[in-house]
Formats: sequence, structure tokens, C-alpha cells
Amino acid sequence: MNRRLFLSVSGLAAVGTPGFRPLPVEAAQGRWQPDGAATLARLGVLTPEFDPVPESEMSAMAPPGVSIHAARVRRNTAAAFAEPPYIDNAAGQLADLAPKAVAFAYTSSSYALGAAAEGPLRARLEQRVRGIPVVLTCSAAVEALRALGVTRVALIHPPWFSDDINARGREYFRAQGFEVLRCEQIAPARTFTEVRPEEVFEWVSGHAPRDAQAVFIGGNGLRAVGVIKALEAALDRPVLTANQVVFWAALQTAKVSVKVPDYGRLFATG
Repeated sequence: MNRRLFLSVSGLAAVGTPGFRPLPVEAAQGRWQPDGAATLARLGVLTPEFDPVPESEMSAMAPPGVSIHAARVRRNTAAAFAEPPYIDNAAGQLADLAPKAVAFAYTSSSYALGAAAEGPLRARLEQRVRGIPVVLTCSAAVEALRALGVTRVALIHPPWFSDDINARGREYFRAQGFEVLRCEQIAPARTFTEVRPEEVFEWVSGHAPRDAQAVFIGGNGLRAVGVIKALEAALDRPVLTANQVVFWAALQTAKVSVKVPDYGRLFATG
């Protein structure tokens, strides 16, 4: 290969330009095997240091050409998670990666802060990532419910959510104009851990009120995207999860139009 062409394609010719540039789409096609190149978009994720779920679930949903990159934030309380300096530093680490959007993957933080605090938080983080759009999980859930025409919702939360955070979740969605028909944690209560898909399926299918137009499974650390398709078939209504909605909103924000099959009716809304 011509050396000048090689340098141009690899991005090395752009001396002094921070970060990386996506390879052209044609470089990922033809005779090459898939290599994870972000030919459509990179998406950043801000997640607690102890939580492997958000980036793995988004990677599972991501179509070819979309890659997921996490910056980990030091463990803290739900409210303090959104305070400087740790989350600001993590956001700053994503800037040179040049993602098209950054997902704030911590449901209980938004619950603890309330919807009114999300705007200033988003603005502060976007300043740290040099103007790259930041999408928050709970505001994404509100946008998703409205896109589906839902006004009556059931909220299901992880078994490690406290009663206080659970109640704040109810108030968060009520303040956004939704009728919350049920809001409870999966039982029995336990500390942060993996919850098996069959347990999530059985609990949600057994506790979703008949008159709820949709179910939102909150908590980015609760692995739940794998049961969306089965739950929607069983309940015959939309099922949303924390990482699904923030991934959907990030794609929308990044103006990436792709099909995401098998992960819920939400992705059919465009």
C-alpha cells in the first residue's frame, strides 16, 4: 500500500490532531473480518467503577459500526456520583476519544438528584467533553415513554435499591407527568450482584399491572436487556430497561440510523 495512503487511512497523518478518527466504512467491508471498528459512531459511557453491566449490555445491542467505550467513576453515593471531581475527570477522559454521544449510566443518581438537577449536570459534563452531547438515563426513559405514547407505567427496580431510592424513582416519573401504577424492587433484597435473566423475567411478568401501558426496568446495573423480547411477547406491551433507553437516546443524539432487532419495540420508533 502507498505509504501516504496508509498514513491517511490510519489517522497518523493528522499530526497534532487529538483523538482518533473512524475508519471509512469501506475499510471494514470486503475481505476483512469484523474488527470492532467504529465506522458509524463511538459512544462513551460514564459508569460506576464496580459496574460491568452498562457497557456490556450496550455492546450486546450495538450493531456493526457502533462501538462502546466506558470511563469508570469512583464508587460513591447515588447523589455524590454526579458531583465533581470524579465524574468530571471521567468525562474528560472521553473527550479525546471523540464519541458522538456520552451516556450517563446511573439511574439512582438521577432519582436522588431529581429531574430539575439534570439540566445543569448535563451542561457541566458537556463542557468537560468539549461540547459532545451527554444523555442521562432517566431523561432518556422519559423521552422513550413519550415516544411510545405511554402515560401509565410500572417501575421495577433492582433488589439492591433502598426504599428511599425506590420512592424517589416513583416521584421522578410522577413529576414528569406519568401515572405510576406500581413501583417496587425485585425481592429478596440483596447487595449489588448479577441477577439471572429468568429471575428478572419471572418477577416482571408476575408483577406488571394489567393496566400499565409499559414497564420500565430501572437500574443500569441490573442486567435486563436479554429478557426484553421475551417479556414483550409475554406482556404484549413495551418493556424498557435503563441501558436500552440510554443507548437508544445516544443513537438518536448521534444521528445514527441503524436497525437494532430483538431489543424491544422502542427501536421501531426511529
